[in-house]
Amino acid sequence: MAESRNFDLIQDRRGLVWDLLLYVPTVIALAMYGAYLWYSADHTWAYLLFFMASFFFITGANRILVTRLMLLPKAPVGLSLGRDSVALKMRNGDTCSLIKDVRFFSDYAGKSFGLSGLEGDGQKRQFVFHRGQFSDDGAYQDLLSRLRIYK
Repeated sequence: MAESRNFDLIQDRRGLVWDLLLYVPTVIALAMYGAYLWYSADHTWAYLLFFMASFFFITGANRILVTRLMLLPKAPVGLSLGRDSVALKMRNGDTCSLIKDVRFFSDYAGKSFGLSGLEGDGQKRQFVFHRGQFSDDGAYQDLLSRLRIYK
């Protein structure tokens, strides 16, 4: 990797619709069936279903607010690849530099990838990026080719 390259991220509206179609019916179905079982004789399954509904709600909300809409303060809005590190610009203005043990994880479909590594103070950080967060497919493919050295 000869030169540094910056990538700006945008909100992924198509992915947002997909996540809403995935998580909202799941949470509603789990909560409704849990409520149905709550008023039956077996409360044990109701507790489990309410736990699962809560878990999927928190997971879906985090995925939508951090990776799709980038609304939370610790959501990455920019990515910079340097010679020795990967720097991420956060929404709140902070910068996270992954300088040790940087790992790149791609999915088989090529629609998203994960990036993990250690900051200078030894704190492990993990991030997920989606194809829809990049302005065009060329920028996404360019980033993937540059990140392959961390595989």
